[in-house]
Amino acid sequence: MIYMSFRNPNFHFDVVKQRKKFFIFSSLLTVIGIICLLTVGLKLSIDFESGTKIEFSGKQLNAAEITKDFEDLGLNPDGQPVISGKTGNRATVSFVGMLSRQQVAKVNTTIQDKYGDQPNINTVSPTVGRELARNALISVLIASIGIIIYISLRFEWLMSLAAIIGLLHNAFLIVAVFSILRLEVDLTFIAAVLTIVGYSVHDTIITFDRIRENMKFTKVKNVETLYKVINDSIMQTLTRSINTVFAVVLTVVALLIFGNQSIMNFSIALLIGLIFGTYASICIASQLWFVFKSRQLKKQKFNSANNQA
Repeated sequence: MIYMSFRNPNFHFDVVKQRKKFFIFSSLLTVIGIICLLTVGLKLSIDFESGTKIEFSGKQLNAAEITKDFEDLGLNPDGQPVISGKTGNRATVSFVGMLSRQQVAKVNTTIQDKYGDQPNINTVSPTVGRELARNALISVLIASIGIIIYISLRFEWLMSLAAIIGLLHNAFLIVAVFSILRLEVDLTFIAAVLTIVGYSVHDTIITFDRIRENMKFTKVKNVETLYKVINDSIMQTLTRSINTVFAVVLTVVALLIFGNQSIMNFSIALLIGLIFGTYASICIASQLWFVFKSRQLKKQKFNSANNQA
């Protein structure tokens, strides 16, 4: 079994010292992502836009042949048809916009005559698409609020602030990568983002919990002591974080290689989120808390000096 360890006493990486580099790198990624979203936007599936999805079964289905069948009817599929099923006997074809009754009738006749199956035709209106998009955003916001409340109660509000910034940074980068690569955003993408939200926060909480435990044995009265506590805590949990994400990444890669095409975007979003999530937990959330806590300590020291004066 492959196992990675950073518990060698001779190995030490000063993570806190590199915080400015991490912040600059993350800021650059965020700016690039914002530019891409403003100029290119997202490639939304019919789950979020007005569109039609047609599903049917048949023997020895071929994506190119199915595309030609629809083009002969004067219809242009939105991307390649998705072939699924253990024997490749199920096809899903998407179209931007709603098909007319005449077009639906032609599709029914063609598929029944050629493939011997009654197609399942689902239409999403613009109103339904906007509602799905709104519900997806509300789901992420509710999850974020719940995380803030939980971490504030268990730890402190500064930690919850650092964790939520890291979480939103991670979620945004997933969206940005999908915009850059022109990958389709559908309901499985939303499921992947919500999954990564929970996973990333769990990883961050592990680090924060170790920081809290170490602070019980070390009185943190100045920035230098805080610096050391955070660095030691990160190094103590680094092995666990790397090995855990490595094991999960192996599973996601297996999904990418052997999984069905219908969950391809879900798997890609998970892979991106796992990598950026681990980075955010180690290099962003804990470093942000160090910045926030340092300012708090300096303010307390300043107030104490004024009171004594």
